[in-house]
Amino acid sequence: MKKLHVNQQRLDVIRRGLTSQQNHVIDEFAASHISRRDFLRFGSVFGVGIPAISAALGAFGLTESPKALAAGKPGGTIRIALTTPAAAIDPVLSADGSSATLLQQTGEYLINDNPQLVLEPALAESWSPNTDGSAWTFKIRRGVKFHDGSSMTADDIVATFDRLTDPKNSSNALTAFAGTLSKGNTRKVDDYTVVFHLDGPNGNFPYYVSSDNYNAIILPRSYSGNYEKTFVGTGPFKLEKFTPKVSASFVRNPDYWGKKALVDRTTFSFYADFQSQMLAMQGRQVDIVAQVPVQGGQALIHNPAVRLITVKSSWNNQVHMRCDAGPFKDKRVRQALALSLNREGIIKGLLGGMADIGNDHPFAPIFPSSDHSVAQRKQDLAKARQLMAEAGLANGFSTTLTTEQYIEIPAYAQVIQDSARQIGIAINLKVESQDSYYGKAVFGQSDWLDSPLGITDYSHRGVPNLLVSELTSTGGWNAAHFKSPEYDQLVAQYIATLDLGAQRAVAGKIERLLQDETPVIYGYFSNFITATTPNLSGVVPTANNQLFLNGASFS
Repeated sequence: MKKLHVNQQRLDVIRRGLTSQQNHVIDEFAASHISRRDFLRFGSVFGVGIPAISAALGAFGLTESPKALAAGKPGGTIRIALTTPAAAIDPVLSADGSSATLLQQTGEYLINDNPQLVLEPALAESWSPNTDGSAWTFKIRRGVKFHDGSSMTADDIVATFDRLTDPKNSSNALTAFAGTLSKGNTRKVDDYTVVFHLDGPNGNFPYYVSSDNYNAIILPRSYSGNYEKTFVGTGPFKLEKFTPKVSASFVRNPDYWGKKALVDRTTFSFYADFQSQMLAMQGRQVDIVAQVPVQGGQALIHNPAVRLITVKSSWNNQVHMRCDAGPFKDKRVRQALALSLNREGIIKGLLGGMADIGNDHPFAPIFPSSDHSVAQRKQDLAKARQLMAEAGLANGFSTTLTTEQYIEIPAYAQVIQDSARQIGIAINLKVESQDSYYGKAVFGQSDWLDSPLGITDYSHRGVPNLLVSELTSTGGWNAAHFKSPEYDQLVAQYIATLDLGAQRAVAGKIERLLQDETPVIYGYFSNFITATTPNLSGVVPTANNQLFLNGASFS
C-alpha cells in the first residue's frame, strides 16, 4: 500500500475530539495497515462520524470533491412489488424479508448499515466502546417524535431492547443477541444517553443495534403489540393503510426529524411469487420489484428498459452435512463433496455471474475482517474420489438432501446432485415449501436440523458474527451438528476482538479450520438485486431487504 503523506497539524486537531479506539483506527490507516475502504467501515464501527472521517482523509490529502446530485423532483407515488409477508408484521417476531422491508418503511434504527457496510448515524448521533468493548455508550438524537406525537427518549431505547432480549417474547432477534446482550443490561444514563452492558466484549456490537438487525426498530416504551394497526415509528413515512396479504400504503411524514421524503406516497402490492412481480413490472403496474432472483428473473435482468441495482452481500445458501452420524461423520467425505463442485461454473451458469465465490467458511469477500490469503478450494474430482476411497466408500453411498423451494435453491440442489454422482454419492432430492421446511422451527428444534444433508438460505449480515456463531457447539441453527472446542474458542476470540488486524488473524484460523473440517459448504455469496423503472432515481436497497425510499423521486 502506498505510503500516505499527512498534514500533521491538521490531523492533531481532529484527533483531539476522538477516543483512543477511534484514534487507533486513524493510526492503522496512517500506517497503511488498512485500506481506505476499510478505514471507512472500521472507523464507523467505533463511531468515527462521516465529518471526522472526511476531515481525516483531507489531512492525508485524500479529499474528494463530492459528486453533484440532481435535485429530486417532489411528488408522486412509488409502487412496489413485494412477496406476500409470511406472517403478521411484528417488530419482535417477524423473520422474513418482506416483513423486514415493511418494518423499515416507518421504523428506524439507532444506526443505518449502508450497502457498503459503513455505519451511519440515525436515531443515535454517536457511539463508542469502553476499553475492552464490553460496554457501548450511545448518544441519542434529540427532537425526534414518534408518529403518535410522543417524544423519543432513552426510555424508549431501553424498552425496545429489553423487549427484544426477553426470552418470554420469543423474539426473532434472540439468536442475534444470545450471549451478547441480556434483558436488563440496556441502561439509561440520562434522557439522551444509553449504555449497553454486554455479556462479554464485542468488537462489532454496533451492527447488532443497526438496520443490519431488522427487528431492532425503535418503538415507544408504551408499545404492547398489534403493530399492523399503527406501524408506529419515527421514520419519514407513516402508515396510510394496511390490508394483510393484499397491500400497504404509506404517506410522507410532515413532522419527520430529518430531510422530508420527496414522494407523497409509497404503495406495496403483495404477490404470491416472483413471476407475478415480473409480469407486474413488465405491464407497468409497479415501479420497483424489491428483490429479483437470477433464476426466474431473466426477463427483468436482460431487459434494457429496466434499471438494476446490484448490491454485494454475504447472502448464502449453506449446504450442511451431519458431522455426528452417517457417512458425513468422516470429514474426508465432507471434503470430497465440497471438491466435487465447480464453483466458477455454478456462479456463471446458475447466477449469471452475480455472486462472489465461497471458500467453505462464512467470511464473505465483502467483510473487512476476511483473510483473503486462505487458498481457494476448487473442483478436484480425482482428489475427491481418493478421499472417498480412503474413507472406505470407494463404491459410494446414497443419501437424501432436504431443502426449500426458494430462489435458485432447487436448481442448486440439482447441480450438487449431478456433481456428487461423479464421485459415487447418489443424492435423492426432497424439496419442500418454505412453510414445511421451517414450519416446526423453534430455536434449536426443527426437522431440517436433523437431516443428513440440506441447503438453507441465510440472509445478509454486515458482519460475520452471527454466521460464525451458528456453528459453535451451542449454536441454535447448527444443522451440521458440528462440535469443536478449538472452533468455539476461536469464535469467542474473534467476537471479543476490537482491532481489525487482530480480527483478520483470528478469521484466518477460523477459515482454515472450517475448510479442513468442512461441516458446511459455502459455495457462493449472492448479490442482492432490485429492479426499478428508468425514470426513478434515489432508491437505496440493502442486501438484507431494506428499501430506503425517502430520497427517491421521479424524473
